[in-house]
Amino acid sequence: MLETKILVVEDEAAIADMIEIILRKEGFTHITICHSVACALKKGDFDFYLLDVMLPDGTGLDIAKTIREKSDAPIFFLTAKVSDADKLKGFMSGADDYITKPFNPLELVARVKVHLSRYQKQVPTKNRYEFKTFTFDADAAELTVNGQTELLSGRLFYLLQYLCENAGQVLSKEQMYNQVWGDPVYDDNTIMVHIRKLREKIEVTPSKPSVIVTVRGIGYKLVGER
Repeated sequence: MLETKILVVEDEAAIADMIEIILRKEGFTHITICHSVACALKKGDFDFYLLDVMLPDGTGLDIAKTIREKSDAPIFFLTAKVSDADKLKGFMSGADDYITKPFNPLELVARVKVHLSRYQKQVPTKNRYEFKTFTFDADAAELTVNGQTELLSGRLFYLLQYLCENAGQVLSKEQMYNQVWGDPVYDDNTIMVHIRKLREKIEVTPSKPSVIVTVRGIGYKLVGER
């Protein structure tokens, strides 16, 4: 459960920061923060969504409708609105729960865990990634290249898993460091070293990568053909 990817969309930075701190204390490390609808819609898929209703460029209802077109992942609305009509709109947009501000942090975490547990029992996990040049079995922590299998551990394991989960998407260095190291302030050298180590294991010619490619000025993308 603690490897769950969570998207928090909240325009009040103080509240967003508080939620992130609470979740990280509970062991959740894959947390992405957005402050607008536009930001949220640019992100990939997540396992759990915490959405503020009133946002600068729209509403959480708009985001929820888009999410529900492709995912059954749990959606919580965070809002100061408490009327029955407002709650009904939220549930009709696909919400699983409705948290009114101000809220008890412990209650929020408890509800998140309950809904995640229910959801993850219903959805089989995707833990094996097969590409043209390599296979990665996350359950066994095994990377297989050219018929040779080795165990991956530590940050290399989590970095490759994150790249596989988001194959075809450009991932910024900030995103990668936030998701894998749990720190929004990234260290460029650390990312470069770990990317180089993965390339040495996966690429035919590590100095001329064709699987984990560099997107100048942004970050990296895994483009290995499935």
